[in-house]
Amino acid sequence: QVQLVESGGGLVQPGGSLRLSCAASGTIFKIDVMGWYRQAPGKQRELVAAITSGEGTNYADSVKGRFTISRDNAKKTVYLQMNSLKPEDTAVYYCKLHIQSRPGSISTTAYWGQGTQVTVSS
Repeated sequence: QVQLVESGGGLVQPGGSLRLSCAASGTIFKIDVMGWYRQAPGKQRELVAAITSGEGTNYADSVKGRFTISRDNAKKTVYLQMNSLKPEDTAVYYCKLHIQSRPGSISTTAYWGQGTQVTVSS
């Protein structure tokens, strides 16, 4: 069993900053790719940023230069630092972790966080 707990969402004014966290617990041997997605009302869920086990990163064009994804393997946690927030960043943000539960397994299982609301408004 794996549990993901997200935190850090809230209401912020345009131009402000927030830091999201997603901590994993349970039966975890290794965490591969860690990512953040978001879903705005009436829109499909989209990838915001992802980070591999080798610290390679990938960002949506809309957040490049404003958002930074990072990970702390010892804490089994992924972060999303969001700066210069815009109203169009308003959405529910979800973390997604690809987890290998035991050594010797060649496959990973994807787990989703419960979602945290980010609202950017004056």
